[in-house]
Amino acid sequence: MPSAATSQRPGAAKWVPDMRSSNESPNVKLRTVATFPKNYFLENLAVRSDNSVLVTVLNHNELWYLPSSKDEQPVEPQLLLTFPHPAMGIVEVEPDVFYISVSDIYTWTDSHLYHLDLNGWSPGQPVHSESVLRFPQPIRGLNGSCAVAPGIVLLADSWAGLIWRVDLHVADGTPKPSVWLEHDSMSYLAKLYFQRVQTPGVNGIQYSQKRGYLYYTASATRLFMRVKVDPASFNPVGEVEVVGGGRFDDFWIDQNAGLAYLASHTLNTIDRLALEPSKNGGGALNVAGNPFNDELIGPSAGHWGRGRDEYGRVAFVTTDGGTATPPDGGVRPAKVVRAEFVRQDVS
Repeated sequence: MPSAATSQRPGAAKWVPDMRSSNESPNVKLRTVATFPKNYFLENLAVRSDNSVLVTVLNHNELWYLPSSKDEQPVEPQLLLTFPHPAMGIVEVEPDVFYISVSDIYTWTDSHLYHLDLNGWSPGQPVHSESVLRFPQPIRGLNGSCAVAPGIVLLADSWAGLIWRVDLHVADGTPKPSVWLEHDSMSYLAKLYFQRVQTPGVNGIQYSQKRGYLYYTASATRLFMRVKVDPASFNPVGEVEVVGGGRFDDFWIDQNAGLAYLASHTLNTIDRLALEPSKNGGGALNVAGNPFNDELIGPSAGHWGRGRDEYGRVAFVTTDGGTATPPDGGVRPAKVVRAEFVRQDVS
């Protein structure tokens, strides 16, 4: 549950950058890994230890598998599962064991957590996934997710304006949900940004064990936030802080370098902020997509590769091809893109 310092729901945080010059933008090389049809909203992804990728698709309620590519050639996506509602966040909690958020983000009436075990699985074989939890009220619509400890998962609820905690390993075998944190920065906006979907509030969430903070994007309030996590209870402690500002969807972090890479989605860019608020005097730094790059239309989330020396340098990024906000020339095929960055430490 929220700490005393955060349960009072303080007023919405505001961020005003000073205009000191920011670091020089790093070079980035983009390459298509896999192509999906037009009007596929690729929502989130998990990268397996062999660099194969699992991809959730919001508007087709699906989970797809991308085999790893040894020769840097594009691969063919393979459909694994179809769910009753949009497939949203996906998180690996132990080797090849994943939990997928499946949520009716249109009517806010039904949200489930699905379990998927790929240990011993080979491509081409059928897979089995089952719902292990139906969320109670005040659930509305799940989005990003992350693990903070063995058996503890946090999930953003973009339209209830809060973060859930799920304890997976409880005595009776049934995962236990509870509200982990509420804050006004997490509120949604009653304005459509895709079909019947209103602009989400809290969106992506990531935990930095090294720094002891949970970070989250708040799309409607255009903020990047953090809160301290108690290392024993894994509950939030202290005040919620503004890290930076911008129009962000989901994101991924390099906790060693002290950087966050943020998918702007409708702006067709990837931006970068430091994980320490004091290092963001110049505001978010664009690292890809400006000028416009046809490889990067509608980026929604990213995850570091699992290959040798890829952490902090090579990421896989999901895009929607302009499904939510078509660019000039109309909607393109959705893609998973490989992004290779020149690493820069700011910590």
